Amino acid sequence: MENLVNEVTCNTENVTSCRKSHHPEHVKKNLTSRLNRIEGQIRGIKGMIDKDVYCDDVITQLSATQAALNSVAKILLEGHLKGCVVDRLSEGDEEVLDELVVTIQKLMKK
Repeated sequence: MENLVNEVTCNTENVTSCRKSHHPEHVKKNLTSRLNRIEGQIRGIKGMIDKDVYCDDVITQLSATQAALNSVAKILLEGHLKGCVVDRLSEGDEEVLDELVVTIQKLMKK
């Protein structure tokens, strides 16, 4: 019954704020671990700038951090395709394809 209440509430509000992913616990743990590492990398880069580290070395660390973020995005995109997109297509919701195109365009802006 609670899910039905949430669905009704979501239909009257902004739909994107109501959708939820359903990642297995091991995937959540993996993503959280990666993001914690990235957070540490960002703190390290801030420290490098405070210490006036040579620009090329900072750029190298920025590149490594961006690659780590891209890895997180790939994991999320794979889960989205195999889970959310497949589920919504099987329900006849073809709007998910337009949403997916926009999502991929956002990822490619990097």
